[in-house]
Amino acid sequence: MRSAHAQDRGAAAVVDALLAAAVFVVLVGAIVADLGGDPTAPVPLAYGLAALVAGAILFRRRYPVAVLLFTAVVLVGYYSLSLPPIGLAVPLAVALYSAAEREHVRWAVAVAVTLIVLSTSVRWAQGDDPAYLLGFEVGGQAGLMVAVIALGDGVRARRALRAEMVRREHAARLEREHETARRVERERVEIARDLHDLLAHTVSVISLHAGVAAEAMEDDPLLARRSLVAVRTCCSRAVDELHATVEALRSPDDSRRTPTPSLAQLPHLLDTVAAAGVDVRLERDHPADDLPSVVAATAYRVVQEALSNVLRHADATKAVVGLSLRDDVLTVSVEDDGRGPGEDGSTGWGLAGMRERVGLLGGTIETGRADRGGFLVAARIPAGGRS
Repeated sequence: MRSAHAQDRGAAAVVDALLAAAVFVVLVGAIVADLGGDPTAPVPLAYGLAALVAGAILFRRRYPVAVLLFTAVVLVGYYSLSLPPIGLAVPLAVALYSAAEREHVRWAVAVAVTLIVLSTSVRWAQGDDPAYLLGFEVGGQAGLMVAVIALGDGVRARRALRAEMVRREHAARLEREHETARRVERERVEIARDLHDLLAHTVSVISLHAGVAAEAMEDDPLLARRSLVAVRTCCSRAVDELHATVEALRSPDDSRRTPTPSLAQLPHLLDTVAAAGVDVRLERDHPADDLPSVVAATAYRVVQEALSNVLRHADATKAVVGLSLRDDVLTVSVEDDGRGPGEDGSTGWGLAGMRERVGLLGGTIETGRADRGGFLVAARIPAGGRS
């Protein structure tokens, strides 16, 4: 980047040197032509002042206003010595352009107007024809100055427009990157919730069945066998769901994602809990297919996590799952007859995940001691599925 900047500075220096040389050649040509100047005037001095005007161009980028004022002062001094005429617009053109291009349009206009008024007044007082002076000289000089100032200001405006477009493009790119990062983060959290819900429930069921099989291995081989079959079934189902999740992570194709859970799958979920030794029943007052899919999936995950906690922590023998739809709000409750909430008040990742899921839909969730002495999870989810 530093090398590119040095190249740009070198190219600018070459351009300025060429401009200075061109202006000097034009001024020298005008001096040599001597269109009406004083023949007794010191011509070498005219060449020297022309060299000063041209040399000032080399500093136009760094000091645009100073170069403009310096050039104007040199021109006033040049004409006060009655040197061969060289005009006003040509010596001032580069300085006027540079000042306007560097956002000093007012300085450029002020200097141009001052020199035109001063030159016109002096020549009028010296007896020049007013018609020729105002109609040709002033019009031509002023027109060229206006064109140069307009060109410089136009270049400045285009540069500012390009800079603004680059800035907006950069801001838009950053916003797209931030939005992508936010989507990735949301997806990561969603996958973490799904994996937690899946593994927590499955591992809880496997642990209970494995314990039953270990205790009944000698006294009741048939019960032990059934428990091991349940373990194998849970493991197979968990492997299938994990495989589907990994496929979804590897491929952007939505068709390969794990099917969204719904309340229609509740009977199978309750069967796995019942097979683990908990008497669980479902109480509901509405059909399962009249809710938005996101609401049904959230309700299913709440029940799944609550029953997983029942299996892991509650030492419960009974559990009741309730689903009630009132005033477009779905109430989901899971109540057991186990130990109840712990004294440490910890909620764990499971309950935190439930709160996040329900909160995304504008709902609330409460946990605490049930009327029967066990643990109660009660979620209220807007049935409209608003987020």
